Amino acid sequence: MPKRMMLPLLVLLLCAGFAAAEESFAPDDFSFSGGTGRVMISCPEIRISGKETTAELVFDSPRYTCVRIGDTEYPTLCGEHTSRVWVPVVLNRAFEIRAVTTAMSVPHEIAYTLFIRVDALAGDALPGLKWQSSLPLRYAEGFHVDFYEGGYALLTIGGKERYLVLPRGMEAPEGTDPEITVLRRAPERIYLAATSAMSLFDALGGLDHIRFSSIRQEDWSVAAAADAMARGDILFAGKYDKPDYERLVREGCDLAIESTMISHAPKIRELLELLGIPVLIDRSSYEPHPLGRTEWIRLYGVLLGREEEAERFFAQQADSLEEYEQTGKTAAFFYINTSGMAVVRDPSDYIPRMIAMAGGVYALRDLSTDAQSASVTVSMEDFYTMAADADYLIYNAAIDSSVGSMRDLTGKNTLLSEFRAVREGNVWLAEKNLYQATDHAADFIRDVHWILTGGTGVLTFLRPLK
Repeated sequence: MPKRMMLPLLVLLLCAGFAAAEESFAPDDFSFSGGTGRVMISCPEIRISGKETTAELVFDSPRYTCVRIGDTEYPTLCGEHTSRVWVPVVLNRAFEIRAVTTAMSVPHEIAYTLFIRVDALAGDALPGLKWQSSLPLRYAEGFHVDFYEGGYALLTIGGKERYLVLPRGMEAPEGTDPEITVLRRAPERIYLAATSAMSLFDALGGLDHIRFSSIRQEDWSVAAAADAMARGDILFAGKYDKPDYERLVREGCDLAIESTMISHAPKIRELLELLGIPVLIDRSSYEPHPLGRTEWIRLYGVLLGREEEAERFFAQQADSLEEYEQTGKTAAFFYINTSGMAVVRDPSDYIPRMIAMAGGVYALRDLSTDAQSASVTVSMEDFYTMAADADYLIYNAAIDSSVGSMRDLTGKNTLLSEFRAVREGNVWLAEKNLYQATDHAADFIRDVHWILTGGTGVLTFLRPLK
């Protein structure tokens, strides 16, 4: 029986209280987080028998001996390349497992958070609401949107953070999972501490929903945001780690949109929520595809009730994206921190992906990391080993604006003067508008292609270092 025909029947049997025969099917979506990023997990099959739901988990390593859920241990079946195990699961909700691997010198336990989505059963978390559809995503991996009858929408971010967006004048249904954060559609007094999202709100024509900013007027490269602050329409309300609680409460802040930096200040989030200000975490910086970051405009379109504007803008950006022919030229993207070490991008990050789409090769493509952060700090000696022969260097002036000349750069570390790109004058600065221009990923790709090929034109994000 086809999955789409079988599931509604299965739901009816379960709701009627009958002891249904065991049925098996594939999930509509599966995601996981945790670990080092070197081992992938898949979920090819789910089984429902009566009230028991189990799933097969497959690790692409033969070194996993068991999975622990709570106090119960489930031994795996190890093959030549994989480890397989059946475990009890919950659907449409994040849950944690602990997997034991022998890949290291001693057995080591690794925590993973899993999310198994089954569209036909999505209403379990929202009793009384009927699931209608999911938002089909093209590039983004960090969020998911489910639509329900009556204009309700459920946002799932990072596989576990869930937000119920209410239509105007409606309340959350009785019995809604208390772990779900309830938001009113089109909040009017947002505190935006995820600066990369401002350009997306601007593209939506939604700056009137932003009342507070975590950075000052002079630090915005989004001109409309700077203008709004000059007029007093947007107010500075403290940095993300030192918000002006008094101002936020006094002026009725109804939502704080934070970047993942808030994970370094968990007490800030706790206090905001204690004050009645819900917190939404923007994880767009973790998107591996450059247009995955831009696609977050579709999430904000749902939040603001501006889905049509979001779809139209994103379609334009996707249509303008070009993937150029390979040039064989190598490029490194980096800056030097205050400790004198090089901060580079993880090879799986969207910046190296854009360099590849521009026709280049990321010079640090063989860098081994634990993939826990997009930025990776390496010693200057290691950076020299990996990037000394790179054809081009791109210095991240968006983070370190102290470099304005080649002398400034080599003054950071004399070893840089021995890099091929420095000797040949092929060093470029990435301006501060790069991270705030989430809405124009295609322009950075074009910029990089032009410097790799000696093209002409007005560059948006890059300028040569003299």
